[in-house]
Amino acid sequence: MPSHPIPEKYVDLFDKRSFANLATLMPDGSPQVTPVWCDFDGTHVIINTARGRQKDRNMTRDGRVSMSLLDPDNPYRYLEVRGRVEEVIEEGAADHIDKMAKKYLGKDKYPYAQPGEVRVLFKIRPEHTSSMG
Repeated sequence: MPSHPIPEKYVDLFDKRSFANLATLMPDGSPQVTPVWCDFDGTHVIINTARGRQKDRNMTRDGRVSMSLLDPDNPYRYLEVRGRVEEVIEEGAADHIDKMAKKYLGKDKYPYAQPGEVRVLFKIRPEHTSSMG
């Protein structure tokens, strides 16, 4: 299936404090939605989570996802992204969550880390986008 990049007009949503509503698939095929922090590396949408969370289990088992991002400055402007997890990595995930804490919370260090928590990055290749605004 061909890959569709994020439209340039909407890349700024990844620089703002835009939360994504991430939909993953439960084992029975039903959707599960979680608000998440997100990032974009120019190719992949990046979701950082901890091992063992529902979205981690769901995306590890079935990499098909969908998400929507609302512009925090104009909620009538949004981007929907459908795609697949292309890469799952632990290396660099702890540093990345600190980067996200700076963006979303204004803090240098992620304040909600739990003892023994293992962070993981899910790199999602967009396959389809739709947008408004």
